[in-house]
This record gives sequence, structure tokens and C-alpha cells, in this order.
Amino acid sequence: MSLSVQIMDEMKTAMRAKDTVALEALRAIKSEILLAQTATGSKEEITEDDEVKLLQRLVKTRKESARIFTEQNRLDLAEPELAQIAVIEKFLPAQLSEAEVEAVIAKIIAETGASGIASMGKVMGLAAAQLGGTAEGKTISTIVKKLLT
Repeated sequence: MSLSVQIMDEMKTAMRAKDTVALEALRAIKSEILLAQTATGSKEEITEDDEVKLLQRLVKTRKESARIFTEQNRLDLAEPELAQIAVIEKFLPAQLSEAEVEAVIAKIIAETGASGIASMGKVMGLAAAQLGGTAEGKTISTIVKKLLT
């Protein structure tokens, strides 16, 4: 089942349950999917990788908003953002633990023979491609730096 169909089903459920926070998050996802489809200029569905990137971007934006609201002592605004993150993350693939990410990156470093921080770009590219949507770029970057220094 495509992400668009899943979102529509979840939207119906959220409407029936009168869950405004979930509904707002689902509408944001639907909107981003439609924008991505029209941006490419084709009538085709966007790829699963593009969908994952889109969802990760939505989560990242909401995390940043929640962080800012919390810093400004506006918990009334931060809580809905955090609730929306939980809704959006249901559609993302399961995230790997830091230990699992570190094992994958260590394997990549061993295969490429990378050493020193100068090889970071090469390792980052391979790691990002291999890990896809299962780890955040920031986590990957931190672990690569740690292993290469």
C-alpha cells in the first residue's frame, strides 16, 4: 500500500476520532507528498526513498520548532509539535541504534581503507547510501568523525 493511501486511511480514522493533532500532521504529510509530485512535473508517484526523505524533513522541522518553543518556555506550543512527530514517525522505517550504525560505518571504513578526516566525505556518501532512511545524517556524521579520528 502506498504512503498516500495509508495517509488517507489514517486521516479518516483521525477525523472520526476527532484527533486534531494527528489530523494536522497527516495533512502536512499529504501536502508535502502533493508538492513533491507536482514539483517533479510528472504524474507518477514519488519513490519510496523520496517519501522517506520527505518524512524525515517533516520530523526534523518539527523537532527544531519544539526545541525553540521549549527554549522560549512555550510548552503549550511545543507539545503539539512533539505529538505530530510521533504521528509522522509511524510512517518512517525503524531507526537503527547507534551501535548498529557504528557497526555498518566501521565495515564501510574497513572496505574502503579510509583513514583520517580527509576520507570523511567518501565514507559519508557510502554510509548515507547504505543506511538510507534508517539513520539520521547527523548521527552518521558524528560516528564517522569518531571512527576516523
